[in-house]
This record gives sequence, C-alpha cells and structure tokens, in this order.
Amino acid sequence: MHEARQYEKLENGTIKCTLCSHRCTINEGKHGICGVRWNEQGVLDAKTYGLISAEAVDPIEKKPLFHYLPGTRSYSLGSIGCNFHCKHCQNWHISRVTREEARLRTLSPEDGVQRALESGSASISWTYNEPTIWHEYTLDMGTLARQRGLGTVYVTNGYITEEALREIAPMLGAYRVDIKAFTDEFYKKTCGARLQPVLDSAMLARELGMHIETVTLVIPGLNDSIEEQTALIRWVIENLGPATPMHFSAFHPDYQMTDRGATPVATLEKICNKAKELGLRFPYLGNVYHNPYENTYCPACGATLIERAGFSSRFVGLDGQQCQSCGEKIEVVRHVR
Repeated sequence: MHEARQYEKLENGTIKCTLCSHRCTINEGKHGICGVRWNEQGVLDAKTYGLISAEAVDPIEKKPLFHYLPGTRSYSLGSIGCNFHCKHCQNWHISRVTREEARLRTLSPEDGVQRALESGSASISWTYNEPTIWHEYTLDMGTLARQRGLGTVYVTNGYITEEALREIAPMLGAYRVDIKAFTDEFYKKTCGARLQPVLDSAMLARELGMHIETVTLVIPGLNDSIEEQTALIRWVIENLGPATPMHFSAFHPDYQMTDRGATPVATLEKICNKAKELGLRFPYLGNVYHNPYENTYCPACGATLIERAGFSSRFVGLDGQQCQSCGEKIEVVRHVR
C-alpha cells in the first residue's frame, strides 16, 4: 500500500478524494472514477504508485509542446487509468485497462530521474494516460528531477483540484492542457466531466508560474464550428494571455467514436487564421504534416523562427528568445528555470 495524499476521511470508513474535480466519495473496498485510487479499510491507496505501462524518450514536440525546451527530448512515462471516459480516447488500451489486465512494471522515482538523465533528455513528461491520478508518484519524481536540473511536464486533461495543483506547483514546469471543447454539453456527453474545472485549473497554473500550452482535438460535427472555436480562442487570450500557444489537432476515428471521418485540413487552417485575426500570437496545427502552421513565426515581422516537420524542429531565426530579424521578444522557454 502507498497511502495517497489529497483525501479526507468521512464517517463509517468512507473517503472523499480531493485530487481531481470529481471529488469522488469512495466506500470501503471501492475505487474512484479513475480506477486506481482505492479505499482500503478507510485509507486511500494509490494503487499505481511506481507502476508504469509505457516508457519512451520522445521529442518534446510530440507532447505537443512547441515553446517549452523546443528541440530537446523528454523522458516520458505513463501508467494506467483515467478520470475521464472519452469516447474517442487514443490511448484506451491503458486508460481503460485494469491492473490485472495491464502489463505493469515497477520504476522508483529515483530510477526514473536517473534514466532521464542517462537518456540525454532535458525533461520528464508524465503522459499517455492522465498524470493527475498519479499524483504522489509524479510529485516525488518531479521534486527529484528539478533538483537535478530537469524540466517537468504534465500532459493533462486539466481536471485537477486547486489544492492538488498548488501542491505540485513547486515541481511542475509545463502544463500542457487539453481543452477538449468549449461547451459543457461536450464534456458531459463525450468525456464524463465538466468544462469549468478545466478552465479554472488552466488559469491557476498560469497564476502559479507554469508554462502553458493548450490542445484542442477538432472533431467534425461535435466541436468544429468556427463560433465555438472563436469563443475558446477569445477565452484563452483573455485569461491565459495572447502568447499562449494553442494547438488545433486533427481528429481520426478511434475507440468508441468511429462514426465520423478525419478533420479536414481546411477546417483547421480556418481556425488558425481566425486565431491570428483575434490576436493569438502562436496558433498551430496538430496531426497535420508539412503544413505552414507547424512552424513558429515572429508575430511582429512574420519571419520564420522554428521550422518543424512532424516531431523534428530546426531553429532558423531565433536567437535565445529574440527574433533575429526584428528583435521581437518571443515567449519561449529555452532553459529550465
């Protein structure tokens, strides 16, 4: 057993988990929505502490993060479980699997940090499944990672509570958050969650000094209207700032959502054009290759700063944090703070 953090003991052995915004009430012998936090005789057990299902050294651009340590590699870890039940989940084979079904292996926080350093990675990313529900493990590993000069990344759905986010803030450098749509109806029907807690956590992450980038998977017929995307872009500009990189990614049929086709590139380009028109400095396309919207351009003079092809990147006009052509300051994290 590894006793969890972020929970309250109630009457009759019942527990309230305060880690994510579901705030599950868990009876003895049962688990929360995530499937990995269990009430064991009145104690909340973090069942997946130190257990990994996936391990890789990825380009940071795969997260995707374009303005946090660009051009570097990130040691990436995932486990099992999720506090969302998205019908279009691309990693359903680990997010929906049980511990008995999964192929899990152990990795201590210390060994994880050592492997990251030996791999030549500049950061550690907790990704593939939802890192929020791995709270104790990521907190321990991330604290060690920062002491060793590594960056730290959450690739998250953003459903973490204020108290839990504040607890991990000292160790977390980048908060790459999905804003899956800009309607509560989508979140309820497609993910089994609500929109507002995601927006609240993104604003708090910015307040706490984390680097933030957003990703929206644009799904035909569900969240692809220019009106909805315009409202989302305006919200990001007003609440997270116009320099927040936004990634608009192409959908492809998967898991329980095979009733529609892939997102037309023209739809994504229309959204990115609208974002630029509204004043967003760095709109990007995702899951689309050999497109101009993969690159980073100077918002002031339009010069190409970073060229990208898939997950590879090449610096062509960026000197530190400045455009080489006009001297404009570019909001990009080049070194771990």
